[in-house]
Amino acid sequence: MTALRIARAAGAALLACVSGCAGAFAASSPWAPTDAGRARLVSAVAAVGGAASLRLGLQFELDDKWKIYWRSPGDSGSPPAPDFAASANVAAVDVAWPAPQRFYEYAELETAGYAGGTLLPLSVRPERPGEPVRLRATVPYQACDDRICVPFVAELALDLPRGEAAATPFARLIERYAARVPGPPEAAGAEGASARVAGAPPGERVEVAFFSPIPFTAPELFVEAPPGFRVPAGAAILKDEGRRVRIAAPVEARGGLSLAGRPAVFTVVDGGRAFEFSAAPARAFPAHVPAVAPAISRPLALMIGIALLGGLILNLMPCVLPVLSLKLLGAVGHGGGAPGAVRLGFLASAAGVVASFLVLAAAAIAAKLAGGAVGWGIQFQQPLFLVFMTLVLCLFAHNLFGLFEIRLPAWAGAVARGGNGPAGHFAAGAFATLLATPCSAPFLGTAVSFALSRGPAEIAAVFAALGLGMAAPYLAVAAFPRAVTWLPRPGRWMLWVKAALGTALLGTAAWLVFVLAAQVPPEAALAVAMAAAATGPALRLARYERAAGAAVLATLAAAAFAAPLLPPTEFSTVAAADPRGDAHWRPFEAGALRAAVTEGKTVFVDVTADWCVTCKVNKLLVLDAEPVRGRLRGASVVAMRADWTRPDPGIAAYLGSFDRFGIPFNAVYGPSAPGGIVLPELLRTDAVLAAIDRAG
Repeated sequence: MTALRIARAAGAALLACVSGCAGAFAASSPWAPTDAGRARLVSAVAAVGGAASLRLGLQFELDDKWKIYWRSPGDSGSPPAPDFAASANVAAVDVAWPAPQRFYEYAELETAGYAGGTLLPLSVRPERPGEPVRLRATVPYQACDDRICVPFVAELALDLPRGEAAATPFARLIERYAARVPGPPEAAGAEGASARVAGAPPGERVEVAFFSPIPFTAPELFVEAPPGFRVPAGAAILKDEGRRVRIAAPVEARGGLSLAGRPAVFTVVDGGRAFEFSAAPARAFPAHVPAVAPAISRPLALMIGIALLGGLILNLMPCVLPVLSLKLLGAVGHGGGAPGAVRLGFLASAAGVVASFLVLAAAAIAAKLAGGAVGWGIQFQQPLFLVFMTLVLCLFAHNLFGLFEIRLPAWAGAVARGGNGPAGHFAAGAFATLLATPCSAPFLGTAVSFALSRGPAEIAAVFAALGLGMAAPYLAVAAFPRAVTWLPRPGRWMLWVKAALGTALLGTAAWLVFVLAAQVPPEAALAVAMAAAATGPALRLARYERAAGAAVLATLAAAAFAAPLLPPTEFSTVAAADPRGDAHWRPFEAGALRAAVTEGKTVFVDVTADWCVTCKVNKLLVLDAEPVRGRLRGASVVAMRADWTRPDPGIAAYLGSFDRFGIPFNAVYGPSAPGGIVLPELLRTDAVLAAIDRAG
């Protein structure tokens, strides 16, 4: 009797086991194997119950180094596209997509997807709730490794019978992946998420900003834009210890189209946190600006103070070396003069400085209203501007050498003579400012960035303050004019002074030709240099044969301006925007930067240009000097150089992502600083080394 009871109990246990195993097996389809992995359907419930919606999942398991793609795959690939048309008692199937990761592939392609495997949560709505569901799925998908991409098709079948909707072992797996599906910003703790467009094609960028009481660490932005647009990886700026986030990414479009006003989906992923929202981003700078400027707020007042200090410091920067001749000549010219005349001359020079800054402000406002790119010193990226400045400097120098004494218009003659008369002093101050803009200074970058990211009123106010700051030495002399009258009266000794100052101006002109050579074919730069050198003999000829000399001068000027516009010959090679100098510097690439940080390396980014004098000083005194040079050559550090000598929308967008509109600009990235550590305009060895240590 006892043995019979034992046999019955064993049989019941075996039946229960078989029933449980059958229930578990019924909650998933058989695996569909491929060369890259396998796929199947899984269900959170063993039967349909009476629910109006059933939770299932499309599960992929992939071999090492294989990946599949997100719903928006990026530059290549295609996502899984399950087709449930052959199913029975199925009204609709909704597919959810967990947050993706970004991949950087060959040829600088960016894609988004899943490596190693994933599960796409499915919401299945039966036509007749409570009745059996017969799922038949045809799933075409593409799997890729480091070398090839292979298309596969998985045929999957899963039947859910009538009965109680008991949970299966797959319920927790489905819930885990469903939690990774980006929801609204509030679900991820993000507040005030918004998108806007700044700049204009081809330098347009999109910016997403939000606040979160729970700090973000390394957020990434994925933008699903309309057809014809491409938005690669952007740069994140974290403030308030990661609570305030702004991510800026460049926009690439065919036909010069703008993303402004076009609907797009923005997905932000930060490790296990993710959210998404749809928006038609508005332009950051409105096309129509109120005519009445708002009252000056406290932040603007603070920026005006910073601008005054930045303009004053600009006088001490190496940027002023090209204009030192003009300043010295103006001071010497006042030697022995009456205090009233000295005061008037220096006030006129100060007015010229301030007026030139207001002209720069007006140009920036006009460029922003037109949707163009703006920046500090970017006029030196224009070859015709460099030609103009080169010829004018040669004109000044040859006049100081005494090569010509021809009659010029009053304003031109005054400038060429170094500033005699109020009009000449005014023009000399304006011209000095133009030559002083190819680099940044402490506080200057902060003020300019604030202004150029705001409206016309702020731009005008900040630039006027910058002009007053730079004009402060002129105003100080105007307040105490007797200090200049103590200089010796002009005499024969001034011939030597003029010769020295003229040589300095020719050196400046040669530097401008060097900058020009990085932007145009070499024969064009050579033509400009020859035309500039020939102005001396032409002016000498004009002294005796005015008509012939004027004709020669006009021909030289025309040749100089036409040379950069001519098509290059087959022998021409325009200098590329690549790092010149040491081999350890790599060209700047946003994708390579993030890939290096992902690998655990520290990345040092140097944005520079041939026309940026402060950049040259930073390179000479810090970057190319030990011990910084040795650290940048280390195996764990990647040194990247972005050459902004010529216009480059990618570099402009990168600077704009940090609210910067001028150079030099340096930042350090690493595992501990994925958003970048921004360094000051004037580099210090200890600051650079500390940033590298902190980022790594």
